[in-house]
Formats: sequence, structure tokens, C-alpha cells
Amino acid sequence: MIDINAIGSQLERELSQVESLQELQQLKAKYLGKNGLISLAVKSIKEVPQEQRKEYGSKVNQLKEFAEELLKRKEEELKRLQVDAELSKEWVDLSIPIEPRLGSYHPLSLTLKRIRDIFVSMGFSVEEGPEVELEDYNFDKLNIPKEHPARDMQDTFYVNREGYLLRTHTSPVQVRTMLSKRPPIYMIAPGRVYRRDDDPTHSPMFHQVEGLAVDRHISFRHMKHTIQTFLRAFFEREVPVRLRASYFPFTEPSAEVDIGCILCGGVGCRVCKGSGWLEVMGCGMVHPRVFESCGIDTELYNGFAFGMGVERLTMLYFGIDNIRLFFENDLRFLRQFI
Repeated sequence: MIDINAIGSQLERELSQVESLQELQQLKAKYLGKNGLISLAVKSIKEVPQEQRKEYGSKVNQLKEFAEELLKRKEEELKRLQVDAELSKEWVDLSIPIEPRLGSYHPLSLTLKRIRDIFVSMGFSVEEGPEVELEDYNFDKLNIPKEHPARDMQDTFYVNREGYLLRTHTSPVQVRTMLSKRPPIYMIAPGRVYRRDDDPTHSPMFHQVEGLAVDRHISFRHMKHTIQTFLRAFFEREVPVRLRASYFPFTEPSAEVDIGCILCGGVGCRVCKGSGWLEVMGCGMVHPRVFESCGIDTELYNGFAFGMGVERLTMLYFGIDNIRLFFENDLRFLRQFI
């Protein structure tokens, strides 16, 4: 039989001389490895006479547990010493003053807050909806059925589940609001939207704020006045505003909204491409089919809708020329808005 007590004493002596994790690994292999001393003792149990096997086996198991515990404690000790040695080589001057860096709102958050505050002051509520949207709300109820060519205007991200997509605009929030509330309705819907775009002036994910007014006796003139009031409050100046005839399937008549270039004062520059005008949003009177799909009586009510890109307005307000700056998290850029 192998002398169990001798192996235990030998392990303690050799372990006291170990000074590195590498030496410890070698010692662990010597005793607990596949052909280690304790492993051989375990294998030798079957060779011990039957009447002595129980007692001998118990001692071998105790030796193995004892060795594992010793090696574990030694490993923890060596690791602690290693950390202490590494820390002793480092030096930190705690007397150096640390300048606190204050956080700030992201420029897009500043613009969204600005837009919300202006419209809330005009009596509009703020409504929200899901970003993974039903195709029915994103297209069908907005007078854009499956075969409608207007769907080609918006390159859509579809999800695996049939009938669902990443919303391409926040107009579905208008639909959800009209389905859940009765007129009069005055609301805006800020939020993230998704389209397959990626260049210096577009992003596959961007922010929109769309607005809706539904009431009795609303006219195109009310819409124009609301938009003019908002734009002048947003840019904090008297800006020229013009409406150009356009097309959107959910409004009729529809228009694009331009403002006099705030950078050159309408003289003509690189940003406005020499025209003196900048496009900032789309708008129009809500199409009767949209009202009908939402259960609103077109004999009693009419309304207008508008939509704007938050990145576009932020770039104009702060003079930013690359949309990617909003998503790169470059602190040199973000610290300008503290």
C-alpha cells in the first residue's frame, strides 16, 4: 500500500516553497494530475486486501480533499500577492484636482423638447405609439393599400412576423389616436422611424414629429397659420414661409413647406443650393378616406396633418452639416451643447 501520510507531509513541504502560479500548476499536476501521486493512490485502492480496503480508501479520499483545499488556498494567496505587486507598481497622484464634466441633453433631445413645448403651448397633446407597427396602421388606413405606388416612396424594414414592420413614419400614431378618441383632436406624435437610407444627410433610423388637427370647420388657412406660428417660434425670428403643391396619399390637397434660408437670409448659398429657400416639412388636409377608415364622420369633421424631420430641423438650427454626428457619440461634438 502507498504511504498516505508521507504523501500529505511531502505536499505540505513542497507547497511551502512555491512562489508563483506556474510552480503551483506544476505541483498540482504532480499530485492531482492523471498520473499524479494522489491519483495513483486512488487507483491502488482496488489492489488493497478486502478487509483493509474501506479504511485505506477513506484515508485516500481524505488526502485528496486535503490536497485540493491546500492547493486552492495557495492559489488564492498567490493571486492576491500578484495583484498587490501590480498595484504597487502603479502610482496615482490623488492631489491632482479633477475637473467635473457635466452631462447635457443630446442636440436631438433639445430639438424634440423645443418642438413639444411649442405645440403644447398651442394646445396640442403629445401622443406615442409602438415602433414595431401593424402594416394596416402604417399603410392601409392611411390610404396606402398594398398595390398603391406610394409604397415605393418608403423603403420599409419588414419583420419576420407577417403584417408587422418597423414604422416608416409616426402617422400610425395619428391613426391610433383617431381610433381611440373622438374629435376634437389636436395632437403631435414625436418618435423614431425607420427607412433604408444611409448617406451624409439620411440615416436608416431617424426622428419625426407629425401633427394632426381634427375639428369642425378647419381650413387650409388654419393649417398654414399653425405651421407659420410654429416655425417662427422654433427659429426665434420672422422667417418667410411658402407652401408648394405636392402629393401625399393621406392628404388632399398636399403641400411642401419651405422657409427662407436662415443661413444666407434668402440671398442664395450652398445649403439652399442658391434658391434662397429650404424645405422643412410636408403638410395637407386629411384625406376623407383616412377619416372613413378611422370611423370619423367626414360630413361633420375635417382636419389637417403635417410632418417634419427632427434631424433636419436640428441641423438647420445648430448649423450641423452631417447627420452621422448625431449617432457617433463623439464627446467633442456633444460637449458643444452643454
